[in-house]
Amino acid sequence: MTSRKGIVMSGIRPTGYLHLGNYFGAVRNYVRMQDEFECYFMVADLHSLTTHPDTSQLKDNIHRVLAENIACGLDPDKVALYCQSHVPETAELYLYLNMLSYVGELERTTTFKDKARSQPDNVNAGLLTYPVLQTADIIIHRASYVPVGKDQEQHLEMCRNFANRFNHRFGEIFPEPVAFNFGEDLARIPSLDGKGKMSKSENQYATIYLSDGDDLIRKKAMKAVTDSGPVEPNSPKPEIIENLFGLMRLLGTPANVQHYEDAWNNCTIKYGEFKKQLGEDLVSFVSPIRIKAEEIQADKQYLKDIMIKGAEKANHSAQKTMKLVREAMGLNYY
Repeated sequence: MTSRKGIVMSGIRPTGYLHLGNYFGAVRNYVRMQDEFECYFMVADLHSLTTHPDTSQLKDNIHRVLAENIACGLDPDKVALYCQSHVPETAELYLYLNMLSYVGELERTTTFKDKARSQPDNVNAGLLTYPVLQTADIIIHRASYVPVGKDQEQHLEMCRNFANRFNHRFGEIFPEPVAFNFGEDLARIPSLDGKGKMSKSENQYATIYLSDGDDLIRKKAMKAVTDSGPVEPNSPKPEIIENLFGLMRLLGTPANVQHYEDAWNNCTIKYGEFKKQLGEDLVSFVSPIRIKAEEIQADKQYLKDIMIKGAEKANHSAQKTMKLVREAMGLNYY
């Protein structure tokens, strides 16, 4: 891989199932980036241990995440698609960066406080130093661009702080990574129950997973929360209705969208018909991804080859970085 416009790095935890929000909020941009940038996309298996210490399902989860990302359009020949634990240099850099990070600043991170509240019996050191490992993941490739959502902006700011701290103490090695999504606002995919966005951990019946079967998708669409309907022509849509229209605009045909917009505006919309059409739009989008992902996940040799190839690319990058790091820190004793 040759870098033309800079280096992109991002990761996804192998916990839960990928859903429509993951696709439109992240994976769709990854697919666009792979043709323009040098890309490192990582399955964050080490990060998952901070909240999911049971590793009995980890291998299957990693295979599924890889398969779903490839089914969505990521090309392992264009990007480094790899497992975090397959790049041992990351752990070495993580150790050095821990010497430059302070307990107080780590304890103040929003995600640490949230996780500590949600899992009070498992407030481990890895959970506290999560932003440090995340920094190591990014700067091990000297990445400049990180496609992240709003919930990760604090971690990215900490990443810049740690990189600058290292540069100030040991010399200029790392660029300052910035959030990057083609200059666009990330698509926020709403939950079908009208409560926030689609999520791996919240109401699963209000989330469309990329592994959902056709009938299940249709059932979920029919259960989407609506209201009593418009009472005046051309009235503004409540948020729960606008969210459903937003989904249809992403997935449906312009003709169908216009049909239901007109029906809303003249107060003749029938939510049963509208949700049935939305269900078919969802099925048409998800079904090909699910079928392809299932085929890929069943081919264990292919997945093994993908992980080996991705690790080779990622290790080549990481080893070059760590040679510079050790020299800068004076750890080259012979």
